Amino acid sequence: MPYLTYNEYTELGFEEMEQSEFEKLLKRASGVLDSITRYFYRHNDLESDVEFRKEQFKKALAAQISYFYDMGGTSSHELNEPETVTIGRTTVSSGGRSNSNVEDNKNKLVSEDVYMYLSGTGLLYRGIGVV
Repeated sequence: MPYLTYNEYTELGFEEMEQSEFEKLLKRASGVLDSITRYFYRHNDLESDVEFRKEQFKKALAAQISYFYDMGGTSSHELNEPETVTIGRTTVSSGGRSNSNVEDNKNKLVSEDVYMYLSGTGLLYRGIGVV
């Protein structure tokens, strides 16, 4: 069962798109959020979870879908392709999306909004459990 429906996505106020495009992006965005949250909702039921955490997770997922839609890509390669590379006196432009400076060459696969929505939910926790 998907984490988010098209109706929920539009009710949250995110950018409208064709439902078929939403379905395609939902699968990729769900995979990204599963990875970030250490697959929490693969082992726990989203719909029966605490309302605050459930709402924030759905907002984060909607933000990631919107990010993929706006950026026009769903992979690290697509989103991090350099726009311009200069070596000596030679410059190559390719119409990509990111700055090619070494300092700025970070992973842009995940929208910063995802971390904003998930902070304070416990879904980003990376500590060691004690039994």
